[in-house]
Amino acid sequence: MALAFPPARPFDGTTLSGFVDRDAEDAVARDLLRAEFPADRERLILAGFDGFGRLMRIECCEGGIDGRCTIAPACWHRLIGRGAATVLMAHNHPSGCAYPSEADLTTTGEAMDFLRRIAVDLTDHLIFVDHGHFSFRRAQLL
Repeated sequence: MALAFPPARPFDGTTLSGFVDRDAEDAVARDLLRAEFPADRERLILAGFDGFGRLMRIECCEGGIDGRCTIAPACWHRLIGRGAATVLMAHNHPSGCAYPSEADLTTTGEAMDFLRRIAVDLTDHLIFVDHGHFSFRRAQLL
């Protein structure tokens, strides 16, 4: 499934549908995820939750030589093999731009298709920057 998003535009903090200001972040974003992102490189986190919304496992994927994160099959296996009912994807943009890239849109669509085939729900994909985060769910891209 290909996700579509309007052409890139400068981020001003008020026009980006799906943006959540850092002061308005929920406990999962603020206390669980935000501290896991280094300021100098991308990191992708997959969080698996059971059917009652309890955190079961977190998988971290580091950026490669090109700085982009890839999700190794072993990461999916460790997460899904434990019986996760839902998955939350999150990564950071050290550039400070909360706007999703074409690669972000493609990866999210592919992850959503993969998880749907095995009856696991992708609850959201968050992109963290210093001043807040972008939510694919809030922007109605999921």
